[in-house]
Amino acid sequence: MLKKLPVLFLLFSSLYTQAQPDRWQQRVNYEMNIDMDVAKNQYRGTQRLSYTNNSPDTLDKVFYHLHFNAFQPGSMMDVRSRNIADADGRVGSRINSLKPEEQGWIKVNSLKHKGKSVKYETSETILEVTLNEPVLPGSTTVFEMEWDAQVPLQIRRSGRDNREGVRYSMTQWYPKLCEYDYQGWHSNPYIAREFYGVWGDFDVTISIDKNYLVAAGGYLQNPQEVGYGYETAGQVVNRPSGDKLKWHFKTPNVHDFAWAADPEYTHTKIDAEDGTVMHFVWQKGNKYDEAWEKLPAIMNRARTHMNEHFGKYPYGEYSFIQGGDGGMEYPLATLITGNRGLSSLVGVAVHEQLHSWYQMVLGSNESLYAWMDEGFTSYAEDIVMNELARDGMLPGKTAVENPFAGAYGGYVQLATSGSEEPLSTHADHFNTNFAYGMAAYVKGAVFLSQMEYIIGKQSFEKGLLRYFDTWKFKHPNANDVTRVFEKQSGLELDWYKEDWVNTTNTINYAVDTVYADGRSTKVVIGRRGRMAMPLDIQVTYTNGDKELFYAPLESMRGLKPAEGAVKRTVLPDHRWVDPTYEFVISERFKNIEKIEIDPAQMMADIELENNVWVREEK
Repeated sequence: MLKKLPVLFLLFSSLYTQAQPDRWQQRVNYEMNIDMDVAKNQYRGTQRLSYTNNSPDTLDKVFYHLHFNAFQPGSMMDVRSRNIADADGRVGSRINSLKPEEQGWIKVNSLKHKGKSVKYETSETILEVTLNEPVLPGSTTVFEMEWDAQVPLQIRRSGRDNREGVRYSMTQWYPKLCEYDYQGWHSNPYIAREFYGVWGDFDVTISIDKNYLVAAGGYLQNPQEVGYGYETAGQVVNRPSGDKLKWHFKTPNVHDFAWAADPEYTHTKIDAEDGTVMHFVWQKGNKYDEAWEKLPAIMNRARTHMNEHFGKYPYGEYSFIQGGDGGMEYPLATLITGNRGLSSLVGVAVHEQLHSWYQMVLGSNESLYAWMDEGFTSYAEDIVMNELARDGMLPGKTAVENPFAGAYGGYVQLATSGSEEPLSTHADHFNTNFAYGMAAYVKGAVFLSQMEYIIGKQSFEKGLLRYFDTWKFKHPNANDVTRVFEKQSGLELDWYKEDWVNTTNTINYAVDTVYADGRSTKVVIGRRGRMAMPLDIQVTYTNGDKELFYAPLESMRGLKPAEGAVKRTVLPDHRWVDPTYEFVISERFKNIEKIEIDPAQMMADIELENNVWVREEK
């Protein structure tokens, strides 16, 4: 019996026609049948792909990703891994050492467009297809493909027999149509970085030996036939005759589909407070069982915080699956290595589930805007983990006032390392893994935290929800997210995006001099970094009173609202061309105890020591 999809998804087919306010987006519908040969670690697949060209362009070519082909000696991924200065230890030279039976490959046997064979050529991880008949604007067309594939030994994300003994982590496993958008085709070779996909629906049937339990990012259509939900795969009842079971999944309005399979998987599930079903799939029978058994309650609470801060999770299910080589996100599921203590397991589970917001629903081009994916997820992770600690859900952990302190510290390490590259660098082209990781995860997180500093907490929190509501099921870029915060705050923010995203300019302000000026006090602030920012300057008087002096940046064309109980005095605009900024405090010099730039430390100043002036007693 087919499982009914949530009513919400009946609306999805019409959502894509609205697309972005000023942009179109393509649409796909995959129907795939997979027949696994677990003895050979190979499978045969068929695919019927319905493709809607919502662009104004006529397409005479199409391109597919063939990710498994990266796991062959001499591939671009292999060469890149062996030549980058700081190779990922999970990859290194391992691809170059793979034996033929350990390598990955996808071999397309036939491809038809509108029922007729077309010419195609495999260029490593990209299939280049020349069409006999173009795909016209506004039309829907059908491609039919047959292919064979070999699952590689687990190296990075996808593969078989990972270090924890999971048989199959089936991610980036099928011929996936490349995205075509307002920038053209995105047929980037796969070298282990990020992804970008076309929004659409997936209907996938997987035939595999019946002693395997299959978990996937989708709605299982035949749970009674395969016995999903029982303690182990070996307890399946009402099995059909034969050596294999067919697992049938449907997933609407996503841009990828991932699954995993293992004979020793255990499955449990809970009904979350937000009405969704959470699945937990792992290999039971080791010292980490206790952590996995505690995980559901914690992730249920985590989901509540996620919905509150970042927008309502729009799907009906989500699966946490042991597999992969660390943690990697996919629609309705994540694959995470499972042999972890509770704290580590919760951390990776929270991070990967948050990708359901920043990438699985807000589908930015990860290759071009990795910081909008990993950075925003890392920012959200800091909030959720701090809330869980406040709830007493994390043994030994307590909530802190500033959960982003670690991100700021990491950014300063990057900015002063001499290795920093702009956030606008394509993810594949960073010179080092260090520069990529710190930029995408850390500097991207600071982008959001610092945005709150610029526009104020209330505008920021509303803007974050507005971003989700405006761009969900679409492909936002760097300008789109900035414009949302502009509209919410009424401030101009292009200056912030230009400096923080497109350059490596740093922020470095100092209290240069403080001196008596008659019955008043004059303060001179020096700008030693190239990036200008609005300034919060707190003055503490000798009687213990505090006053905040706020110097807006001229480029903002406005003010952030006053927040907090401390008296605020608004100063004239601070101009980005001025190397110094002076203002007057209408109090005698002797009445001032301390002057501090950005006392909340929400501005990513790379040298905090010179941010404070303290009276020296004589």
